[in-house]
Amino acid sequence: MKLLSKLLAQLTLACGALVVSLPACAQSGDAAPRRPKITGISHVAFHVSDLAKAQHFWRDQLGFEQYFSLPKKDGSGTRIAFFKVNDRQHVELFNEPSPRTPNMLAHVCFSTDDIEGMRAYLRSQDVPVADSTGSKTRAGDYAFMVKDPDGMLVEFVQTLPDGVEAKAAGKFAPPSRVSSQIYHVGFTVGNSKKSMDFYGRILGFQETWRGGSNPDELSWINLRVPDGVDYIELMLYRAPLRPDQYGTKNHVALEVPDAAAVVATLQGRTAFSDYAKPLAVQVGRNGKRQVNIFDPDGSRVEVMEPHTVDGKPVPSSKAPPPPNAYE
Repeated sequence: MKLLSKLLAQLTLACGALVVSLPACAQSGDAAPRRPKITGISHVAFHVSDLAKAQHFWRDQLGFEQYFSLPKKDGSGTRIAFFKVNDRQHVELFNEPSPRTPNMLAHVCFSTDDIEGMRAYLRSQDVPVADSTGSKTRAGDYAFMVKDPDGMLVEFVQTLPDGVEAKAAGKFAPPSRVSSQIYHVGFTVGNSKKSMDFYGRILGFQETWRGGSNPDELSWINLRVPDGVDYIELMLYRAPLRPDQYGTKNHVALEVPDAAAVVATLQGRTAFSDYAKPLAVQVGRNGKRQVNIFDPDGSRVEVMEPHTVDGKPVPSSKAPPPPNAYE
């Protein structure tokens, strides 16, 4: 009888534990979606006013190879030309006017390992996301776009084995290209607080450095992707910007081991003879050697060494962001 009572007591305790655990399971099932990995910069896209000139710049002057193109829907020519940087990164040239003239930057795209998980996560953070579940791009990958606080298009892509990029692996990588790595992408930001909330809190980018052109005002905030080494550069500004300032602030940076060697290579190319701007190696505020090159529309391509000239990190600026109409 005592044994039976003991068994019943143990059974009651077990059932109680089971009942207590059920709400916990249900609660975990209702938890907000986790952010999938963001592994790096997939590509950056620019609008160009003359596709032939832009192709000449990227192909004949900088040495990259076009590995894919998409036609216009009316069949009147090429809409987008794809220039490969490496097996996971490229540059897109949009052969159409920019809707945000004079801003020629079309969008920046980040790689993720779970496109539908990213869509669900962003919705859980109240970021408007269009309902295009399961749809593929014309290049054969899963992707969708959202807008950042400044209205810039931010794309997320999950590459697929049968997509154009995956099929081009190991190809279209000539030794003539001045770089094999997109180092970072920089773009204008009107409200640093909103941008830090979007890229930092929501997307999980990690701040690595702050810099300024003068000690009294912040100019740049660098944020590394949460699951990789690529980074973005938030280009802070005083509103309003002049039309000629967009191309300098909105830029793509290419990593190179020797900036001076790149200048010598470019100056030695016949195709570079019609480049009308001077090329000069400079040491940036971050202590790294760099060279600014501009495409035919004035969009900046920055080639930069990955290490400081003395091997020591430059301290971050402690200056406040510039005042502007959006703060």
